[in-house]
Amino acid sequence: MAPVRQRNAKGLNSTEIGKKIKRGNALRQGTAWWTARGLLALLLVILCLCGAATWLLFSLDSDITETLVTQREHVTPEPRVYIVQCSEDYENYKRYPGCTPQKCGRAVADGVVTREEAQLLRRLAERGLQLAGSEGGASILDLHSGALSMGQQFVNIYRYFGEQIQDVFTEEDFHLYRDVRKRIQTLIAEEFGLDQALMYLTKPTFFSRINSTIAKTQHDEYWHPHIDKVTYGSFDYTSLLYLSDYGVDFTGGRFVFMDQDGNKTVEPKAGRVSFFSSGSENLHRVEKVTWGTRYAITVSFTCDPTQAIADPVMPRGNHR
Repeated sequence: MAPVRQRNAKGLNSTEIGKKIKRGNALRQGTAWWTARGLLALLLVILCLCGAATWLLFSLDSDITETLVTQREHVTPEPRVYIVQCSEDYENYKRYPGCTPQKCGRAVADGVVTREEAQLLRRLAERGLQLAGSEGGASILDLHSGALSMGQQFVNIYRYFGEQIQDVFTEEDFHLYRDVRKRIQTLIAEEFGLDQALMYLTKPTFFSRINSTIAKTQHDEYWHPHIDKVTYGSFDYTSLLYLSDYGVDFTGGRFVFMDQDGNKTVEPKAGRVSFFSSGSENLHRVEKVTWGTRYAITVSFTCDPTQAIADPVMPRGNHR
């Protein structure tokens, strides 16, 4: 009897083992199936997120078809120049031989102002703008007129802050500002074949600070397309000296030329000078800053001596 029971036990064990093997195989197949479905779902989620990010990127910058100069490049010793056909805007104004644009275009140079000088000018702007600043995302400081953004309006820093100004600015600040302005003027005259003596600094010429704060007034809406010659009238040549780096100090905030065949952009870089003729051949805008703070100086020139302004000087005495 004992041997028979042993055979039956072995038979029962084999049957149970077989069932367990089948159940294990089925379980593994089911787990593998669900795992495959999970991986597929995860992959679809990743693809959707990537697609959404790509869509967002191109929806924000869909009009950028060409980058003229990246932040990483160093354009020196010669400027990078792009010639464009002059518009008819200048025909609506008195012409000044030796200055009124005959050759139009846009250019970028990195060797005119050093990064160290740009950092000094940025600190000058930071000190001045710490006195007040706009409630929106764009603030200006004009050393010529004294205009400073304050809340939703402007004040004259020389009158409003009086003697405090001498604790904010120094003679060296104003000397560097004037010296850099002269270098930019010489650069523009050389590239456009002008008589530098017939070019004049004009208003507005100012520091700008832009961040991602929501605009509170029209003065904060810096991103609208515009033509400098149409907006200001006196402008014949416009330049920007950047005091901070795109992609490092801020994102967004690129300078965009809006052309019929596709828009082109310049990526700001501390010490970089971008300059161009001011007519509708250079319709442009600035992208909205999405992160960080963008600092720059707008320096504008006219051919009309009646629209000239003087270099700023350190206020003294009753003129403070």
